[in-house]
Amino acid sequence: MDSEHITADDGVSLQVLTCGAGPDVVVLSGGPGMVHYLAEESLAPEGFRCWFPVPRGVSPSEGGPHDMARAIEDLEAVRQANGIESWIVLGHSWGSDLAVRYALDHPRRVRGLVGIAGHGLHRDREWSAAYEAGKAAAPRIDVPWVREVHAALWGSFKKWIHEPTLWRDLADSAVPMRFIAAGGDIRPNWPLQQLAVLVPGGSFEVVADVSHDFWTTDPELWQTTCTTACDHLL
Repeated sequence: MDSEHITADDGVSLQVLTCGAGPDVVVLSGGPGMVHYLAEESLAPEGFRCWFPVPRGVSPSEGGPHDMARAIEDLEAVRQANGIESWIVLGHSWGSDLAVRYALDHPRRVRGLVGIAGHGLHRDREWSAAYEAGKAAAPRIDVPWVREVHAALWGSFKKWIHEPTLWRDLADSAVPMRFIAAGGDIRPNWPLQQLAVLVPGGSFEVVADVSHDFWTTDPELWQTTCTTACDHLL
């Protein structure tokens, strides 16, 4: 795994890890505000050059709490600094939702999107109740995170999903989007199915019998799933 630091347009230094060779894929981890837990060669899609930006405010990246618009511009800074015309965006959990916003904000820069085990663009009480009811039985994965970054991004997400044009923009998007649910996830997957139907180039699948964080419980299956999904977008 190689490492570099790029400078965002406001002067903040951001760490980016990279590995592999081939078409470019930027990989976004969950949280928000977590360390980049997917930055491992054994988890990266095979046959691709993969980029793992460490979020602003999460060490060793500099900066602090920020909104989704700032997170998107940080991704653009990484892309531009490395001379990438367009790339596939692959996100897990919160990273899946951030990937959708990136595809809407910069569609010419997104070759395709893979969203795995995302929350979806909603605030639904029944969904939240099902999630809360299942938390005690879900596998516990200890991933370091920054509380202030999490709070700022989650607050920004709630504002974004209330924007009047959001669903119109999704229905008009030309970016292919592949949404993948974990069959054993405590998170109901109906929001991902809705997105897959709404987006003209959308598709949906379920990986059976795996938990939300199957990148750690079933790493080989995770890599295979990511590789296959990215291959389909070429």
